[in-house]
Amino acid sequence: MTGADGPYGSVTATLDGLGSGAYLADEQGRILAVNSHGARLLGRPVAELLGQDAHDLLHRSRAGDPVPRAQCRMRESILDGRTAQGEEEWLERGDGTLLPVAWLATSCQVDALPASTLVLFHAAAAAGGTAPRAAGDAGLSELERLALLAETTTLLTSTLDIHEALRRLIDLVVPRLADWAVIDLIGEGGEVRRFAVARAGKDGVTFRQDLQGPMPPVPHESSMPLARALRGVASSVAGPETYQGPLDSGVAVEQRRLFEETGMHSAVMAPLRTLHEVLGALTLGRAEQPRPFTTADGVLLEDIARRAGYALENARLYQRQRKVAETMQRHLLPRLPYTPGHTMTARYLPAPHASQVGGDWYDAFTLTDGATALAVGDVVGHDVDAAAGMAQLRNMLRAYALSQERPASKIVEWLDRATLDVAEVSMATLVFARMTRQGDRCELSWTNAGHPPPLLVTHEGIARYLTEGHGMLLGVSPDEDRPDATTEFPPGATLLLYTDGLVESPRHDLTEGLERLRRHAAALARRPLESFADEVLARTRPPDNDDDVALLAVRQDPGP
Repeated sequence: MTGADGPYGSVTATLDGLGSGAYLADEQGRILAVNSHGARLLGRPVAELLGQDAHDLLHRSRAGDPVPRAQCRMRESILDGRTAQGEEEWLERGDGTLLPVAWLATSCQVDALPASTLVLFHAAAAAGGTAPRAAGDAGLSELERLALLAETTTLLTSTLDIHEALRRLIDLVVPRLADWAVIDLIGEGGEVRRFAVARAGKDGVTFRQDLQGPMPPVPHESSMPLARALRGVASSVAGPETYQGPLDSGVAVEQRRLFEETGMHSAVMAPLRTLHEVLGALTLGRAEQPRPFTTADGVLLEDIARRAGYALENARLYQRQRKVAETMQRHLLPRLPYTPGHTMTARYLPAPHASQVGGDWYDAFTLTDGATALAVGDVVGHDVDAAAGMAQLRNMLRAYALSQERPASKIVEWLDRATLDVAEVSMATLVFARMTRQGDRCELSWTNAGHPPPLLVTHEGIARYLTEGHGMLLGVSPDEDRPDATTEFPPGATLLLYTDGLVESPRHDLTEGLERLRRHAAALARRPLESFADEVLARTRPPDNDDDVALLAVRQDPGP
């Protein structure tokens, strides 16, 4: 199965660092990994536990009988993926004796491995557990602390959206640990902003907008708790009395206001930091919960804040890289030319879950004979190499098309051969077209290199795909002759060139996507072109799309 050297070897090492028994179970309840402490509690070798159904092997009633599957809370939690806990369960040890346990199960995602459930357990009194504690009336047990830390890691590392991660952090700590949660963030220029002042109420978490916003600078010499936390110093416990005397900074003045407005009688503050920098500070406050914070609470908060800091650093790096990538992509894509008798617009959307530039592109430019060239293409890949290949391909196409008055097919044949020696492109798809005006009549000629077919929508809402002129994608058969196709571009009609991200997705058939695009484009035929492009994207792009989308729309002006 999955021993220490298998895919869960690193997980086992992590579980060994916990202070309670722990095992990881798959969606069917089979044990994937178990720590050494858990194996000792169960009196069983690790090898005997791996791959076994945890319910059948371990779960017993008080009398030692097998627990019916439908009545086992632990098994139900594992199968449903819900967080649950209990204090009156028995597990059968290797020698046949029963081990009364308190336990907690929570869903867990480890890297790219399948979803699983983490089960924490420790020996409990045979008479059963105590009544559940109300929030804040006593310190958390060791099991509850471990469960909270595991939940923190799982929830915060499963999103790369900074705001979502911070909201999850607030939901984790209030009202479980405190009545109030305050998050202060340090921006890239060193300015501090009070991102959230959140309170746990009967109707859920609410935010005090009046207490949020920019904060004064953090003085390096201040000994006040928040200033220390924002400099990365260890956690501190504070109360209203901390801010009653002379105050040494504007940050301290804001903290006094915070205590006055919220009614907090005790607070603990810890830095949100990584190995490289301090990202901010997390403050927990108690107003209605009577027990004041202790040094032990500060240690727990430091652990939570450290895990949150790493999650926020990952999210920040992702957002920075994504912003750079999108900026680079926008600069790689061209400005559209003015063409008499036509209106033109384009859209580019990056892949929803990708942090890098992609290979989707569009282009439009005026040729030396007065015709207008249109192109949409897709280079295989979603990385910097794909973006570089896309830029090379587009520039080569432009250069050759501007220097040669030839049919679209001949331009693409040359481009296909040139990519083998010049461009760093393995494979790509492309539609290249020429629009030519002769009096009031407009003619469209094109060739298609393995790309989704252009869509032509008349002013009356008749939409058809231009399936003619179809050939192999670039990079497969460069010596093959390519076909041309020609059609009239009627007044008031709209031509739509697009990449496959508009119609394809992992869970939808291409035919279904093309039909969806055809119907929506026909319905939008009389919308202004900018609105047409926006609505086509909004209505047609599949919700589970994982690809870039480039779109070029051209409308022939209505006749007299």
